[in-house]
Amino acid sequence: MDWGTELWDQYEIIDKHTQWGLDLVEKYVKFVKERTEIEQNYAKQLRGLVKKYSPKRGTKEDQECKFSQSQSFVDILNEMNDYAGQREVVAENMMMNICIELTKYSQDIKQERKMFLLEGRKAQQYLECSFKQLDSAKQQAHLRTHVAEECKNEYAAQLQKYNKDQNSFYFTDMPQVYNKLQDMDERRVKKLREGYHTFAETERRVMPIIGKCLDGITKAADNANEKKDALTLIELHKSGFQRPEDVEFEDYSQAINRATSESSLGTPKAPSDLRPIGKNKSKLWPFSKNKKLPPPPLLPLTPHSLAANGPPSPKFSRDPLSYCLNEINKTVKPRISSFRSLKRATAFTEDFSHLPPEQRRKKLQQKIEELNKERQKEVDQREALDKMKDVYQKNPQMGDPNSLEPQISQTSNNIERLQAERQKYESWLADAEGRLVHRSETMRYTVHRESAPSLNNNNGSHSKDSPDSAHSDDSNQDSSSQPIYAEFEDDFEDEDSVLPIGQCTAVFHFDGASEGTISMREGEVFSVVEEDKGDGWTRVRRVNGDEGYVPTSYVKIALHRK
Repeated sequence: MDWGTELWDQYEIIDKHTQWGLDLVEKYVKFVKERTEIEQNYAKQLRGLVKKYSPKRGTKEDQECKFSQSQSFVDILNEMNDYAGQREVVAENMMMNICIELTKYSQDIKQERKMFLLEGRKAQQYLECSFKQLDSAKQQAHLRTHVAEECKNEYAAQLQKYNKDQNSFYFTDMPQVYNKLQDMDERRVKKLREGYHTFAETERRVMPIIGKCLDGITKAADNANEKKDALTLIELHKSGFQRPEDVEFEDYSQAINRATSESSLGTPKAPSDLRPIGKNKSKLWPFSKNKKLPPPPLLPLTPHSLAANGPPSPKFSRDPLSYCLNEINKTVKPRISSFRSLKRATAFTEDFSHLPPEQRRKKLQQKIEELNKERQKEVDQREALDKMKDVYQKNPQMGDPNSLEPQISQTSNNIERLQAERQKYESWLADAEGRLVHRSETMRYTVHRESAPSLNNNNGSHSKDSPDSAHSDDSNQDSSSQPIYAEFEDDFEDEDSVLPIGQCTAVFHFDGASEGTISMREGEVFSVVEEDKGDGWTRVRRVNGDEGYVPTSYVKIALHRK
């Protein structure tokens, strides 16, 4: 069954149907186009959302990424960014494979339909013209019945011609036009069917990647570890200070010994052993810079001591408790001001001395690692420039070697500058680590001293500011630092006994003018004591025992197999 046979008299129906099919194609193209706009806007909004909640570099949020829960959230943002990219891929594929393709096909099929309909219209016009001629001949026959046989013959000939044209119109011309329109419409339906399949396949093609994105989001959610984050918080904010000791009880209800002299007019003076509670900063304020050993506890005054030093002043003997309370109240404002000074002391400094010891050590180590990375980049750049200069010297047509001198000089200056900064931060790091060790030794000494009451009783008569007490503090500090030096000496002895882990041969000459380095000649052989830890230097040892650091890129290393 075809349109030329079954729909021979439905020209207008076929015309409307083919036009409706073209309108449906355009309607579907418009639908897909709006869908791509929605996908693009959705992807844009997703990317904006990801950018809004992504941590900024160098901010507090960047430090929070060390926590697993924050890192998981960052991974979710990355997966959402990839998901947004896939939505853009869907929009792009739909635009290219459906909108553009069907739009172009619709234009072609419009031209084809127009040509076929024009062909059918011409056939109709030709038939109508033939019918008019028949009608005219018929009228002439009726009007001229008496006309000769020639008119009858003309009428018969015209009738025969019309019947032939009519037969050709209904059985040949129009069936061909309708069949062509049928073929065109079938091809349109087939193309539209392919567009329907493409609509689903475009989405299905990115489903595996979208599934991976969702799996990544699930994996990122599973990576949130509360225990690890708790430990990370400890590592980030551990100060390294020891807990403050208990405040000693000082009995102010006892009769207070007051030394009088002949020049005294009864004005009360606090004895040297009487110290207000608020003055004991070494116990209450672990952030103070001057760490001194706690003074010996106050001893109760006995009648024997009262007799030896004379009676107390009349004013103080009348109300000793009120006098003690006044002395305690005088320490309240200094204590509050110490809080404010502590806040003002948190200004940032280059050596991170504003931070607690443990955090300062970590910051210094991090700064040294950054300097090592920057220095390694400069070293690599200088090596590349040296190689390029060598190539220019061997092949002058490729370039002028002297044109690289400013860059080589600038790179060398950068290396020296970074080396100086690294040494500066290394000295600060050594100072910070030394203070940590000294603080722990001082705390052990303090605990040992408080556990020896006989020493406190023997030294209780000395005041904190007396020369004897200052001399004892210095001697104690010397004794506390003795184990530290002994520990360092043990470290040096261990370093001298380190066995070599391989050998290296000098490829270039090196002066070794910097502190800690060792000179070498081209072809000289050394023993490798310590590998390059990422800073671009390798520790080596000569046969005579001299040790030092040399640039890793200047030697050829062969490590022993384990």
